[in-house]
Amino acid sequence: MQDNTMSRWLSPLMAFCLSFIIIAGLAPSLGLQIDRQIDFWILWLVSMLLLSLPIAYLEIALAKRSKTTALNALSSLTRDADVSPRWRGIAWLAIIFIPFLAGGILSNITKLSVPFTALALDSTIVLAIAMLLALALSFIARPILILLAGLGVIASLVVANVFGTDLQPWHLTAVEFSEWGSATILALVASGLGLGLYWQNSLLNVQQQQAASHTALPIWIAQLLAVIAFGYFGVAAQIPAVSLLLTAIFAVALLIQMAREQFQHRQVNVLIQYAILVLGLLVWLLPAIHGILNSVLMLLGLVICLGYSIFVGWMMKISHLRKAMNFNNELLYNVWRIAVRVILPLAIIVAIIAYIGQLL
Repeated sequence: MQDNTMSRWLSPLMAFCLSFIIIAGLAPSLGLQIDRQIDFWILWLVSMLLLSLPIAYLEIALAKRSKTTALNALSSLTRDADVSPRWRGIAWLAIIFIPFLAGGILSNITKLSVPFTALALDSTIVLAIAMLLALALSFIARPILILLAGLGVIASLVVANVFGTDLQPWHLTAVEFSEWGSATILALVASGLGLGLYWQNSLLNVQQQQAASHTALPIWIAQLLAVIAFGYFGVAAQIPAVSLLLTAIFAVALLIQMAREQFQHRQVNVLIQYAILVLGLLVWLLPAIHGILNSVLMLLGLVICLGYSIFVGWMMKISHLRKAMNFNNELLYNVWRIAVRVILPLAIIVAIIAYIGQLL
């Protein structure tokens, strides 16, 4: 009973920690570390409801149907849907993206943190050390890693609230088209959705619970709380540099561990596993292309979510996930299916166009 209770809380706690740290890592690249625009934060919260909630349900429903991790599951899911094996490429893209995302988090947070520490080292050297620590820590048991990351986030928020400096007051600005791209990136990519992480960490729970809501809703609420916490504390301007960097190392170790576990379930050669994991991190040690890598990270994260929404919404038969979702009434299932088939793909395509527009 105690193990079941612990397992039930691991996914929401992981969702809060990962979302908070990924937001802290990606937000500065979108210019959001200090500016408190009420209109943008409302847009972000709306996108959390319209986009991240359906994707959260999608992951849990696929976990209930497949009963294995994402990379391994796509083989059976594509056979069930009677579609081309090329659709398995979504899971492969996602698993390759995980270490790439992990490197981006560490790289961005290192660049933010090092100038405010007493370390007499170049940020690239600090980043390399942080990567080695994360790789080593990835062998620690997952509950311990999640707990360490959770304690790091909570401690950072407490210290920021006590010793932080004043930020710009909340204010209204005109809503711009480009802001939809940033809001969608933060709602999906910065929530760690589309990567099969919550799918992977919830496998025990979904086999014991009848309705997907029992697992999906706590995860989504935890992600929402991370957004609210970031908005309230203005992370990049407030959180002590060392605390933020240490917490990021724990979170990245967790990401690496989960990616490695997916490779193991798929029985990928060990050398290939570590080649992908290490290269995904090492590419961020090239400062000359840091800006390009950040842009690629944002766009790839959106493409992965788009791929899953199309696969589930249009490739899988309408009955495939009905039992896995187990909604109380048919209307809720139909609303979710419309969101996955229509709203999510269109919103993500618009977001990709909006983000590319910012880059041009």
